Amino acid sequence: MSYKEVENLITATGERSKIDEDKVTRIAKTEREVTVNLPVKMDNGKVEIFEGFRVQHNSARGPYKGGIRYHLGVNLEEVRVLAGLMSLKTAVIDIPFGGGKGGICVDPSKLSQGELRRLTEAFADAISDIIGERKDVPAPDMNTNPQIMKWFRARFEKNIGKKSPGVITGKAVADGGIKVRDEATGLGGAAVIMEIAKSLGKEPSKTTIAIQGFGNVGNHLAHHLYHMGFIISAIADIDGGVVHEDGLDYHKTYDEFTAGKKVCDICMCNVHGPSTDCGNVSAQKILESKVDILVPAAVGDQITKTNASKINAKVIVELANHPVDAEAEAILSKKGVLIVPDILANAGGVLASYYEWQENVEGKKMSYDKSVKALIAKMKKATEQVLELSKQKKISMREAAYSIAISRIAKALK
Repeated sequence: MSYKEVENLITATGERSKIDEDKVTRIAKTEREVTVNLPVKMDNGKVEIFEGFRVQHNSARGPYKGGIRYHLGVNLEEVRVLAGLMSLKTAVIDIPFGGGKGGICVDPSKLSQGELRRLTEAFADAISDIIGERKDVPAPDMNTNPQIMKWFRARFEKNIGKKSPGVITGKAVADGGIKVRDEATGLGGAAVIMEIAKSLGKEPSKTTIAIQGFGNVGNHLAHHLYHMGFIISAIADIDGGVVHEDGLDYHKTYDEFTAGKKVCDICMCNVHGPSTDCGNVSAQKILESKVDILVPAAVGDQITKTNASKINAKVIVELANHPVDAEAEAILSKKGVLIVPDILANAGGVLASYYEWQENVEGKKMSYDKSVKALIAKMKKATEQVLELSKQKKISMREAAYSIAISRIAKALK
């Protein structure tokens, strides 16, 4: 997805929703884009320069919010897109944050712990003047984690000369993080799916689901859906997975995946040979599962014009970022497939970050049980609002989510 596509979506939504044209123009543009060169002394004594980025898209509703990723594919365009989507994501679930994103072009697996720490500290040095608890609050993203957040925060606090626990979220619990953070995106996705099933008059025990991706998001999603009573018919990660029409036992499946096995856990097919309703499935073939709900929870652009006609699910819930491209969405819409957009479906992570930030900055402590209940309630409410507008205006859920988000940002603009 290009930033031009994001701009076009924002502009088209603004026109359709009759939002003030000047405000829409402002929302479509980023407020600040920073590119920095980061000199890092390597273990061999030589200095290497790494390129880093921080894009601050919109702050009308509150501090910029968005993760920091370490990956060789990181570039300004990618960060710009993700920052724009984050502005919409925080607005659609109605939390007082704007949108931002950051990253460094690097393969972190090639760095020692010492090199990784010095790189993180160099990035904190480079952007300390534009971030802060009430200015811009980064978080972990691809290939970053609580340890990296701890280094980043420590360096930032050294630079400003005081404690600032809320400058970053996604911290370890011992460092001011909150317990719900790791499962938040999957938990939020499960809450959205519960609301979608309810709107369609489907009981969990009669609703089949296939999940592509069994990393942190897909794993926690499967866990919560299983305990909510849904039938998880298929699960696959990048190396493939398993399918069973009667539903997989989440706990046994998790144990098998952890052990490096991909076998069905509830029937004797592994003894007597494959059956018609049980077997292995590839990461791509799982997208064609005959289920009620399909959840792409891995990487983007998995459903394109090439395979859109093969999709059998009645509902697609985008837990990954942009897993359905525009051409595929047009094909699926004609087939009557309901698509729950990523800016709503995977917003549970930033919602948990908001709860962590509140605790750090405003002293509003929340127990684990209370944070789980609050997150579910907030995600369900946002889903209700998007569904209601979608039905009222006879538009897609994506169009409805964009309309709600952009309207809220426009209202906050001075």
